[in-house]
Amino acid sequence: MQDLKLSLVQTFITPDDPELNLSAYEPLLRRAQGSDLVVLPEVFTTGFSASARNHAEVVDGRAYQWMARWARELDAVVTGSIVVRENDQYSNRLVWMRPSGEYAQYDKRHLFRMAGEHKRYAGGSERLIVELKGWRILPMICYDLRFPVWSRNRNDYDMALYVANWPAVRSLHWRRLLQARAIENLSYVVGVNRIGEDEKSQEYSGDSGIYGPAGETILDLEERNGCFTGTLSSERLVNYRESFPAYLDADRFTLDP
Repeated sequence: MQDLKLSLVQTFITPDDPELNLSAYEPLLRRAQGSDLVVLPEVFTTGFSASARNHAEVVDGRAYQWMARWARELDAVVTGSIVVRENDQYSNRLVWMRPSGEYAQYDKRHLFRMAGEHKRYAGGSERLIVELKGWRILPMICYDLRFPVWSRNRNDYDMALYVANWPAVRSLHWRRLLQARAIENLSYVVGVNRIGEDEKSQEYSGDSGIYGPAGETILDLEERNGCFTGTLSSERLVNYRESFPAYLDADRFTLDP
């Protein structure tokens, strides 16, 4: 396992305008040259709007091709979630796009009922573990962060990643939960959120960041706009798990589908 260099893209999202948003990300992605992984927010083409389904992507369509082009150009994995329509069913889907053009996908399991997401989208039922430079990575989406059982490290990942549209009014929850997931799972945790306002004038304060396996803050973006880079130390992770192997006493459990 080598050290892992990440670029976090924290910026504004224009509601329901995929073409404008994709164009706006491009100068930010150019700053990610040299990174192994580039992370965009949740529903990065549309924002978390009630009408986002009207601008849904299709599998291997515009957004997939755009991600593949940038993954190839940067020689890095590019990831984030988009609204996808497949067989008349809609999903909030994270796409893990590799430089080769091959990809993996994860459909958000926990749908945010307070905004009616559970009525507009189908929930996922399977976790996704992907590998990059020897790191095992668990990608998840926004509201998933509130459910520690779904995020539980079963000795199967080294870093958990959450992409989000998490409102400023609950920014305290966002920060504390990211840190808690790192501490309880003895893993790095990365959270990438948006900034600005949505179509309902709801504010987003960003607060994207990277937390180490003991909960220490490695990167905290606050409300800054741009593309920011941090590095995960494999030596730090291995040494901490050896010195504090709480995972050996973890409870065993199974999950309902």
